[in-house]
Amino acid sequence: MKPDDGLPQRQVKDRSQAYGGARDAPEIKIAFEDNRLASVVAGQYDQNLAHLERRLGVLANANGNHIIIRGTSEAAEQARRVLQSLYERARAGEIVSIGDVDGAIAESARQGSLFPPADEAQQRSTFEQIATRKRGAVRARNAAQDAYLRLLRRCELVFAEGPAGTGKTWLAVGHAVSLLEQGVVERLVLSRPAVEAGERLGFLPGDMREKVDPYLRPVYDALYDFMEARHVERGLSTGVIEIAPLAFMRGRTLTNAAILLDEAQNCTSMQMKMFLTRLGEGSRMIVTGDPSQIDLPPGQVSGLVEAVRILDGVEGIGRITFKEADVVRHELVRRIVKAYDEVGRGT
Repeated sequence: MKPDDGLPQRQVKDRSQAYGGARDAPEIKIAFEDNRLASVVAGQYDQNLAHLERRLGVLANANGNHIIIRGTSEAAEQARRVLQSLYERARAGEIVSIGDVDGAIAESARQGSLFPPADEAQQRSTFEQIATRKRGAVRARNAAQDAYLRLLRRCELVFAEGPAGTGKTWLAVGHAVSLLEQGVVERLVLSRPAVEAGERLGFLPGDMREKVDPYLRPVYDALYDFMEARHVERGLSTGVIEIAPLAFMRGRTLTNAAILLDEAQNCTSMQMKMFLTRLGEGSRMIVTGDPSQIDLPPGQVSGLVEAVRILDGVEGIGRITFKEADVVRHELVRRIVKAYDEVGRGT
């Protein structure tokens, strides 16, 4: 089958021009062992290949278990590494989405190769993963997420800083759910400072949970990603999952719990110190936030910024800082974050 059978002639011409004459460039052929997994890599209606073409300026055409890549030697080789990385994900039983394509491209660009030397590959053939009953195994998409998951396994307290879309909150919730399902902890405690992002919400009706829910919606979204809805509702009703407003944490000692503080950049210094000292026996604590999105009144120091400075080097505490290149939500989000970062640096 010719690579562009079924495409209108006009579309073929435009497509060739769009990728800088890639059609006339040397080609790389990839043959995957499993035809079904090859289709997973290509995506529904070849959407993953189309995204790869846009990102790297190559042409990629699937035919059964074969994929033909055309482009400059550097771009085509990078596309080959990305596709082989995605095939490994598919072989491990994972879903391959456009976000995974972006993550593989970013990792390939940063490391030059997604495949380390043979001796290193034997030690670390795959990125770290977490597993829950609903989603099964979820593997880190890039080196930063891999380092994050390793810190979560090793440290009792982990600070995760970085821009939106890097997966810091989503992976933190997944790790907490995994600990709960394995019996490592007995409950989840989710908290977030009630600070509006430049808006005034006014008085909210309902009980405490209903008042706090709008602030914790991103955490809820992640929770429902990793747990069945009925299990979440049962956990909330029995207290296994607790929504704890930051202001109500004073005086408590949280034992045998996975504790998550989200949007921690909006904590004051006193709130952060109060929260961190709630850690009890058998508990794990995860603090996430983005220092570039502080919504505190002007002149007020962020508790997150202060805490990572004061606690730097303290034994048992881990810290990971995500960068713009680590954004996995959507390529446009990555470009938005980069543009704002450049303005903030005055470049």
